[in-house]
Amino acid sequence: MKKVVKLIGVSFLCLGIMTACQTKAPEASAPKSSAQITVTDAANRTLTFKQQPKKVAALSSGDMDIIHALGGEIVGRPTTQAPVSNPELQKATEIGNPHSPNFEKIAAVKPDVLIANSGFERHIPTLEKQGIQVYIAKGSSVDGIQKSIENYGSLLGKQDEAKKWTKQIADKLQSLQKEQPTKKAKALLVYGAPGSYMIALPSSLSGDLLSKVGGENIAAEFPISKEMPGYAQLSTERIVQSNPDVVYLITHGDPAAVQKAFEAEMKKNSAWNNLSAVKNGKIVVLPSHLFGSNPGTKVIESLDFLKDSLAKATGS
Repeated sequence: MKKVVKLIGVSFLCLGIMTACQTKAPEASAPKSSAQITVTDAANRTLTFKQQPKKVAALSSGDMDIIHALGGEIVGRPTTQAPVSNPELQKATEIGNPHSPNFEKIAAVKPDVLIANSGFERHIPTLEKQGIQVYIAKGSSVDGIQKSIENYGSLLGKQDEAKKWTKQIADKLQSLQKEQPTKKAKALLVYGAPGSYMIALPSSLSGDLLSKVGGENIAAEFPISKEMPGYAQLSTERIVQSNPDVVYLITHGDPAAVQKAFEAEMKKNSAWNNLSAVKNGKIVVLPSHLFGSNPGTKVIESLDFLKDSLAKATGS
């Protein structure tokens, strides 16, 4: 009788184990659903992706640089006069620039997301109809570039890479803060092309870079242009009154041609000859890939270049 009871007990135990195994098996084999990716762009728009975007197109060199530095795949790149040295990026299709996007080529490369800049919002419905999500970026300050790096890291699932870059930039800013010059050089930032010049204000990216390295922007009180926020109209009278130590020329085009055209422009008005910068030959054409637009992760190089240039202007 005891043997029979034991046998019955063992049977129930085995039956319980088998039942437990059968109920747990489906849970182990059930596929896991991927979480949605949600980011907020510079236009305060919330974008939701069912999965991490793989193919990215960018209309500015700075955004392209950041995506590439994080390990993302660039399928569409901006059309610029500047050479593209990276072989991987050379393979990407040119899709125009922020002022003149090529919608046919953007559609042809079929990006999971297109990164554009402020002012592009009116084109978003056209691309959304083709299933292309648009992220609006704004890199008008060093902080803005850091924020873009963080957001792209979240978008691409490259958070660790993004943290490395933002830390490098933060470390550079901290170092510059400790090395502020005792004598601030007065600088004028001239942006444009032959025949069309604007003055960069502190609220522009180049103005923010100048501030970070300890320079004084003589255009701080110039009236803001309605057409180009962050810039002001060129006023020879105001510039002569401020008497900058150095004049910086910023351009997307041929640096030599811009310098020649600007010097010709100055010869038309003899007042320019009274400036300290002109008398001492302190007219500097800034590298277009570091200052012509958002430099992306190369912002560290931009800061170093400007810091060294200002030191030469003041002789420190």
